[in-house]
Amino acid sequence: MDTSEENLKEDKIAAEEKEFEQVKQSAWQGLKIFFVELLDIREETDREATIEGVKKDISFKGHNAWILIFSVFVASIGLNVSSTAVVIGAMLISPLMGPIVGLGLSVAINDVDTLKRSLINLGVMITLSVITAYLYFSISPLTKETPELLARTYPTILDVLIAIFGGLALIVAKTKKGTMASVIFGVAIATALMPPLCTVGYGLAIGNFNYAGGAMYLFTINSVFIALTTLLIAKLLRFPMVRYANSKRRKRIAQIATTLAIIVMIPSVILFLNLLKIQVFENKAKTFVENNIKYNGAVILKSNQDFEKNKIDVYLIGRLVPESTINRWKEELKVSDNLKESTLQIYQAADQSGDLAQELSGKLKFDILDKLYEKNEQLLKDKDARIKFLEDEITNTKVKEIRFHEIGNEVKMNYEEIEKLSYFNKITTDFKTTDTIPVVSITWKKNYPKKERKNDKLKLEKWLRYKLKLDTIQIID
Repeated sequence: MDTSEENLKEDKIAAEEKEFEQVKQSAWQGLKIFFVELLDIREETDREATIEGVKKDISFKGHNAWILIFSVFVASIGLNVSSTAVVIGAMLISPLMGPIVGLGLSVAINDVDTLKRSLINLGVMITLSVITAYLYFSISPLTKETPELLARTYPTILDVLIAIFGGLALIVAKTKKGTMASVIFGVAIATALMPPLCTVGYGLAIGNFNYAGGAMYLFTINSVFIALTTLLIAKLLRFPMVRYANSKRRKRIAQIATTLAIIVMIPSVILFLNLLKIQVFENKAKTFVENNIKYNGAVILKSNQDFEKNKIDVYLIGRLVPESTINRWKEELKVSDNLKESTLQIYQAADQSGDLAQELSGKLKFDILDKLYEKNEQLLKDKDARIKFLEDEITNTKVKEIRFHEIGNEVKMNYEEIEKLSYFNKITTDFKTTDTIPVVSITWKKNYPKKERKNDKLKLEKWLRYKLKLDTIQIID
């Protein structure tokens, strides 16, 4: 009996364990299915419609050409006056994405005709945009460098990342059944293809080829990574390859497309890594300056990080920092991560060598003066706020000292014709002496006779002098 009960218990436990395993397997399978369905985009992908839509957007004839020209003018004006809102508006209306997406897709599906059209239209787009921007900035009386223009003169690692993820969002949105227009507009803003081309025109118009080259560099990065992400997604979603009757031609075109993709990808990867190194160096250098360059009485006005020269320049004003402290900072730099080979140069306002005066020129001097202005403006705002606070406190204190509410109640009981009562101090000067006179302002009821007002005013003045223990008081009505 005991043995049979034990066997039953064992069978029950085994059955429960088996049931638990089945539930666990079922839950795991359900979780896997959930995540697959959550991230899977293949079912809602319309490959044929996507290819047709991309080919349609490549052309820059007629309406698209005029829209491009007008959007370049709008973007140029926005950059010229440093208006972010105007620049964003220009990016929304510009049809720049078409040929770039066409490049990536044509390489992915082995379509040489679309590739040729994309390259030609991309060249037309760039030329038309740069010429339009050049003409605008050539005739514009406003040629000052603005923050919006300077921001487009050199790419950073963030621009690369924006181009990568923006390009991914763009092509995924385009492949979905029923294109997501809001995503496409958002990518147009985020990747910012129009402003760099306008900045190229600006650089050529003012004769600054460094600005023009840097802006074209930024545009190239954005274009390349958008095309590459398009190629990647098209391959992952297995877009149908273009078939050619001649097998040799098909093979040759496939080889050309693959070679072109590799040629574009290798420099892009190298560029990405180089920009990453620059960004890491600049971030580490800024962190070092913030955390280590500290001296009581000295203030940092400006710091520059030069990756090419592996150098950090710091500009100080205030108390002169002793050489021993500067040497200690240099020693600390040698043991910092990624900055061991870097050199630190300190410039001080009290430096008699003339190096600071030589360095403080052009844009750097403008930046420092701008920072000083901002700091002084903030100090003035803080002082104004303190003065206002103290004035309010003094007023409140004086109101409490004269028991204003108590007196107001008594005035209302004795002079029912008074509707409103105010108290304040009036400061007067004859430019020899300054005097503070307590003033009481009263408002009478409209139907109260003037003669009665005059008599009550004299009585009120005598009573207030006595009540407030004042020698002088002025009543106005």
